Amino acid sequence: MSVPTRPDTTGAHPPDFSPEAVTACTRRIREHVHIVTDSTRQALGLTLGPRPAGEVVGMLPPLYPEWLGGRTFCEAHGVRFPYVAGEMANGIATTRMVTEMARADMLGFFGAAGLGLPEVERAVRELAGRLADRTNWGVNLIHSPAEPELELRVAKLLLDHRVPCVSLSAYMELTPAAVLCATRGLRRDGDGRIRRPTRILAKISRPEVAEKFLTPAPPDLLRRLVEQSELSAEEAELAAHLPVAEDITVEADSGGHTDNRPLGSTLPRVLALRDDITRRLGYRRPVGIGAAGGLGTPAGVAAAFALGATYVVTGSVNQTATEAGISDDAKAMLAQADVADVAMAPAADMFELGVTLQVLRRGSMFAPRAAQLYAAYRAYPSLEELPTAVRTKLERDILRASVDEVWERTERFWAARDPEQITRARSDPRHRMALVFRWYLGSSSRWAIEGDTTRRADYQIWCGPAMGAFNRWTAGGFLAERANRTVVQIALNLLEGAAVLTRAHQLRTYGVPVPAPAFDYTPRRLA
Repeated sequence: MSVPTRPDTTGAHPPDFSPEAVTACTRRIREHVHIVTDSTRQALGLTLGPRPAGEVVGMLPPLYPEWLGGRTFCEAHGVRFPYVAGEMANGIATTRMVTEMARADMLGFFGAAGLGLPEVERAVRELAGRLADRTNWGVNLIHSPAEPELELRVAKLLLDHRVPCVSLSAYMELTPAAVLCATRGLRRDGDGRIRRPTRILAKISRPEVAEKFLTPAPPDLLRRLVEQSELSAEEAELAAHLPVAEDITVEADSGGHTDNRPLGSTLPRVLALRDDITRRLGYRRPVGIGAAGGLGTPAGVAAAFALGATYVVTGSVNQTATEAGISDDAKAMLAQADVADVAMAPAADMFELGVTLQVLRRGSMFAPRAAQLYAAYRAYPSLEELPTAVRTKLERDILRASVDEVWERTERFWAARDPEQITRARSDPRHRMALVFRWYLGSSSRWAIEGDTTRRADYQIWCGPAMGAFNRWTAGGFLAERANRTVVQIALNLLEGAAVLTRAHQLRTYGVPVPAPAFDYTPRRLA
């Protein structure tokens, strides 16, 4: 007759049933925790370390922030953490920010949207030089329906410089530029597997757009690129077996371009769509699905992972980081924001399409002023046909210059960037009016970046509710100090806090009475 072995309780801590002990255990996520009952079997307590004596009703293994998402994402991108610092246009997501993220074994994207080709090339060369031994960095390619040639030139630039990762954003339809980034350089390795030289993350907020990136590129687009000698026939053939994107970021209520959709509804829908397409097309590796929008606290990040996100992407909160390419004046305004201090406003790059984006409302009149410009654009066919009272009000209160002066500045800008816009404007009065009004929208972002306090009331600062949530979470603590607010410390604290909250939720599912303070992670310096 065998004798059952007794558990080794050497070094085990005695169980503790106090609320303070439960809270302390949730912080020590990297240790085993055992859930035990008291002698009456009515109360549940915790003990860390080896299995204790007495009745154990559950055990939780160590939990690390690195394990919160899908390991396939980390393996594919050569990173330690399933976390991305997203692109912020006009270079607000700077090369320095991308560099710091890469060196911390995370992924970051340079904000190329809104910049001219020379500026993008300088940034790419700088990053390629700094991070020559790394592949965990990337650059944004934004859909530019008003400037398709610029979009294509930027795509070719990224490919020519072998940027390892490209984030496609604001796409409603696939374009030659997007497909080219996803397919050029495809090849089979010795085992017959298709290899991608450029990893593609696509940011979407609608299932119908997600489907375009979850499936192979359209044959007509591939055929056209082959005919134009942009792709080889072999690359086009291989592209027919792969989704356009390796990862898809579901963007919820975010700053900048957004549909203001709730993550809790959209992410599960896209996950189900991904699974259906994977089964139907027989992909070897399912497309990773990440989450963005509204992620400014550990609770938000933990919720995104609990919904099934493979990785998370932050944006608005990183504008207050020390590495962000925006003025201290604008950062101070962001630091005062609460969750409701945002508004929708016309987007400069898609003004004529009526597309809007989310911006900071508190301290700025940009949103209502930009809306006045769009209303005038919709109401009148040309600048010449603006009623005198309307034109005077726009010049005095918004443009702060005459329409003729603004057009001169606009002409100089487009002469250097895309002369075709000027040619079109001379034959299309409505397009000329749009370019004049877009001057204000484009300049307002630059004023915020440069800190032109004479135009503070016109600052266009892309911002979602996450900024307000972040401010409330960090108030009075380590990350409230501007010098401590680096992009890496923001990331590490959000991830650490998410792991702590995940542990607290795990314990609660066992019936442990987890007190409220266990769900209140305080930021601190992390390495």
